[in-house]
Amino acid sequence: MDLSSLLGLNTLAREDAKRYPNCRSLLEQLNQNQGKHFSGIIGSRGVGKTVLLKQLLADNEQAFYLSLDTLPRDYDVFGLLEILNRDYGYSLFLLDEIHFHERAEEVLKKLYDFLDIRLVFTSSVALALTQSAYDLSRRALMLTLYSFSFREYLFFKHGVEVDALSLEDVIQKNWLPEHMRAGVYFEDYLKGGLMPFSLEEPDPLGLLLNILDTVVMKDVPTVARVRVDELETIHKLVRFVGRSGVDGINYTSLSGNLGITKYKAEQYIGLLEKAFILQRVFPKGSNVLKEPKVLMALPYRLLFRDYDDCIGGLREDFFAEAMRQCGQPFFYLKSTRGKKTPDFLIDDGLEKNTVIEIGGKGKGREQFKGIVADRKVVFAHSNVVGGSRLPLFMLGYLA
Repeated sequence: MDLSSLLGLNTLAREDAKRYPNCRSLLEQLNQNQGKHFSGIIGSRGVGKTVLLKQLLADNEQAFYLSLDTLPRDYDVFGLLEILNRDYGYSLFLLDEIHFHERAEEVLKKLYDFLDIRLVFTSSVALALTQSAYDLSRRALMLTLYSFSFREYLFFKHGVEVDALSLEDVIQKNWLPEHMRAGVYFEDYLKGGLMPFSLEEPDPLGLLLNILDTVVMKDVPTVARVRVDELETIHKLVRFVGRSGVDGINYTSLSGNLGITKYKAEQYIGLLEKAFILQRVFPKGSNVLKEPKVLMALPYRLLFRDYDDCIGGLREDFFAEAMRQCGQPFFYLKSTRGKKTPDFLIDDGLEKNTVIEIGGKGKGREQFKGIVADRKVVFAHSNVVGGSRLPLFMLGYLA
């Protein structure tokens, strides 16, 4: 692609930014970044990374936008940016989907070392940027753009503004009536509203299926050494997780059901986690098999089962998503065979550990029998509050 065409695409990207007047909080953070380091944004396809770059473009006349998935994998990105910086005065470069360049880390290192520029880059596959042969640790600050939190969804979709809450606020019931009233939108959020593209797409699940296919068939082969015949196995793994209950999905069960080794199951799950499709939750406690529980990113489970059929899994997926968005470490609890336990444990490492049960409207405290913890909380899919029973959607205000 010649330079005039790229300049034209940059102009179109700048015009397109006008369609997105509302901004995510990460935009302000990027605008305030100082220093020589580059900024890298990772996040799933469809989460809004391109929109974020275009908004940065619109805010800065010296910015230039370039999408790497439209160029040959060996394109001379360094040479192009050198010309744009020297001859055209561009000083902020916005590189979208950088993992499509076959030597992405090498290019970033060279740009950092030899050009006096600012640079923000994105990738839909964290693996492409975390398993690098080149040391980017002092050159790039890595940030994650997640799907909408429930609080963000309320603002972007319905124009409802509510304050963020801390986990302690939620547990101590330090919220406002506005937080409770907004719970009427929670099911729409679970059904796909958390994906930013749902603001423009009447059928977000149809587009989500296309994203899944693109991740498996295009993104994974770009960043990992997998054979072509393995891609269908990865597809089967995602379908198996999506069609199964949440309990008992781990390396061993996937290995046995898919006819692959545990090593391969772990490899595939790691790739899919870094592509923001699956999420591993590691165990806490003694005498447990050191394998993680495998959940799905919201709302991928809906590609394989109806909402009412998989609502239990969606609730746990939501909990994991909410914890990830606010940066709160958590674990799953596992006991001896046949013994019921709560779902998760949050351990702040200092004073308190909180055992959490996730469930539907009728969920109670039965699972806590024999469990020793500082606090025991039931997050139920309901707006009923009583004792240790709290609305599940309140966790959506943590980010």
